[in-house]
Amino acid sequence: MSTWLHRTEQGFEKFGHLIYRRRWLAIAAMLLFAAGFLSQLPKATIDTSTEGFLQADDPILLTYNAFREQFGRDELMLIAVTRPEGVFEPAFLDKLRDFHRELESGLPHIDDITSLVNARNTRGAEGELIVEDLLEHWPETPEQLAVIKQRALENPVYRNMLLSEDATITTVVVKTNAYSDEGTGDALAGFDEPATDAKPVQRRFLSDAENSAVVRKAAEIAAHYQGADFHIQMAGAPVFNDVLKTAMQENIRRFMGMAMLIIGALLFLMFRRVSGVVLPLGVVVLSLLSTVGLMAATGTAIKLPTQILPSFLLAVGVGATVHLLAIFYRHYQKVHDKEEAIAYTLGHSGLAIVMTSLTTAAGLASFAGTPVAPISDLGYFASAGVLIALVFSLILLPALLAVMPLKSISTAGAATRHARMDRFLLAVADFAVNRYRLILAVSAAIFVFGLAGVMQVRFSHMPLHWLHKNEPLRQATSYIDEKMKGSSTVEVIVKTGRENGLYEPAILNGLEQMRTEMEAIRQGELFVGKTTSVADILKETNRALNENRPEAYTLPQKRDLIAQEFLLFENSGSDDLEDFVDSGFTQARFTAKTPWLDSLVYPPFIRTIEEKARAIFGDNADITITGTAALFGRTFAASIESTARSYLWAFAIITVMMITLMGNLRMGLVSMIPNLLPIFLTIGLMGWLGIPLDMFTMLIGSIAIGLAVDDTIHFMHNYRRYHHSSGDVRHAVEQTLLGAGRAMLVTSIVLSTGFFIYMFSNLSNLFAFGLLTGFTIITALVADFLLTPALMAAMSSRMVSAEEDHRYEDAEDESNAA
Repeated sequence: MSTWLHRTEQGFEKFGHLIYRRRWLAIAAMLLFAAGFLSQLPKATIDTSTEGFLQADDPILLTYNAFREQFGRDELMLIAVTRPEGVFEPAFLDKLRDFHRELESGLPHIDDITSLVNARNTRGAEGELIVEDLLEHWPETPEQLAVIKQRALENPVYRNMLLSEDATITTVVVKTNAYSDEGTGDALAGFDEPATDAKPVQRRFLSDAENSAVVRKAAEIAAHYQGADFHIQMAGAPVFNDVLKTAMQENIRRFMGMAMLIIGALLFLMFRRVSGVVLPLGVVVLSLLSTVGLMAATGTAIKLPTQILPSFLLAVGVGATVHLLAIFYRHYQKVHDKEEAIAYTLGHSGLAIVMTSLTTAAGLASFAGTPVAPISDLGYFASAGVLIALVFSLILLPALLAVMPLKSISTAGAATRHARMDRFLLAVADFAVNRYRLILAVSAAIFVFGLAGVMQVRFSHMPLHWLHKNEPLRQATSYIDEKMKGSSTVEVIVKTGRENGLYEPAILNGLEQMRTEMEAIRQGELFVGKTTSVADILKETNRALNENRPEAYTLPQKRDLIAQEFLLFENSGSDDLEDFVDSGFTQARFTAKTPWLDSLVYPPFIRTIEEKARAIFGDNADITITGTAALFGRTFAASIESTARSYLWAFAIITVMMITLMGNLRMGLVSMIPNLLPIFLTIGLMGWLGIPLDMFTMLIGSIAIGLAVDDTIHFMHNYRRYHHSSGDVRHAVEQTLLGAGRAMLVTSIVLSTGFFIYMFSNLSNLFAFGLLTGFTIITALVADFLLTPALMAAMSSRMVSAEEDHRYEDAEDESNAA
């Protein structure tokens, strides 16, 4: 063994003696270390918003924020109310009015609520422009109701926005505040006080908690009105964010708890000691809470993808502690001396534990700094969590072992269990070394099978389909997409760059041309079902000022007339212009309504919209595309490239570290094969089962990297030690499996069972998470138990053959010379 490895292992042994002798000091220091992080937990926040996927300084997000500051929130809550016989019926409209009013009075954080009750009705009467609510004058007779119905059916703005084409569905559109109310009271408390040099309070956008408050109160109110003749369904981004966040939290909390119970039970069966359960799970929980505390201290919210952190740290923490405990308990049974057992354990496995943690952390760190915020957060905080778990494993765990009473295990019972496991491990070693050619051939065949699956993998990101097909939100979204022609929006901002630029007929004609061209777009399942812009208001106004004649529903073509009609509309008392133009009439908002589809279909669609808009407006205006649909489409498309690049960097970094640990280029490169095969097979399995590669499943690879690399390092570190001392491959493999292999087997059984529990989730992404992670753990174990020894045997065989050929050539040369 090389000098530096020997000295390092001796250093870990000395460190073990030091921890034992200073055990109470070590425990106090670790608890103080943890307390610093745990004190920050009350500051932890959760963010399930679309914009949470982008970095705060991302230009795309800055554009979206500017849009929200000017026009408010584009994420609308859509409440569809159905009456199969038609909605224009007195009792139904009475109920709709009551429902509308209760929402107005009962919902918090509301900017506006729109329904047939208060829909804009622009008309002319005796030469005067009147802008009123559609049902401002409540119909008392069938004739009055017929007039109202006729107005609604003839108004193109209502169609597929507030009223379905067959008039059996109407919607209540709830627009929440763009800004949060949190801190508003403090900000206004000193309004009447003299001016000071205090900095202005920075306003924050609506928080997750406030969004949930709106959705849940709306659902509570809706429940009181639900009926066969007043069937209510809720959809839209605010509802989706709340439902998915709640479902994810409940599922992860429930299954994480079940996983820990099962893991605890299996650990007890394996070790037959309470300490064998309490210590690994204690290290995991402490590491997890400390990592969340670190996130809270830095102001980083927990987002949907980073919710895999608990499972990831469970895998890493349990893996490290089980390796240490397996060696400790076995040696303690021999010497019955805690100090000696602790020192031996750290000397034997300390370096391997450090290297597994460093390689995993370094690999994950490659995700840091990517444009997609949750993936970047995972890079920073998952790697930090790995290092925190390392500190607890190497300092707190041995110190607790030193002070915890350990009962004596029946030698006969332990010997019997160990003998059975030893026979199994020796049989595996014998098979791997003797049949290495068969193993390599089968591995190659499996690789080809995996490659066929990889070729079938498709990229996708449709979080709505994570929900069960019978989930009310998923059904409501499909229903609204079908009947109301869309539940999502793409926003186009037309900037003239000059005061009153929207008075120009060319600009308004361009908006009208965009409406015609956008509503003609069909790209597979994606289409524009509805568009709205300031041009609609101007056409309504022009018709009203021309005796309500249908043929006057057009745009004026003179700048002065346009300015005059805008002024008349503003003076009518309506504030609807604020939703479509800025105060200086320099920019206009054009909204295209689309179905809620896979995020990957939006980028080409958005490019089409952008190209058409630029062609229409030319040099007359600048075009900006934004909105949540565009935001998410661009974000996920960028995440594919950035995540793939991060994985390549992770593999490169891990390869370098493996070569360094092995001290040999060829052995270091060969040792990466068992690391890559489980990940490759997992992706292949996704292809065969039709599981898409989305924002969530892409991150499963981070756990796969950690688990595969950890097992390989433990195997290769021990193999190198035993092979150096004996020079015999069979002996090295046998001793490695009898030592580190025991812990690898225990860890894999425990963790795979814990992760397979997630397959009982009703969320498809968590089902895939449990299946794929458990599968990765099993394939990583099989690769390290069979493929790694087979590769070592093959390398040794080639070296022996080369040496024999060399000796034969030397002997032949000597014979010829003689």
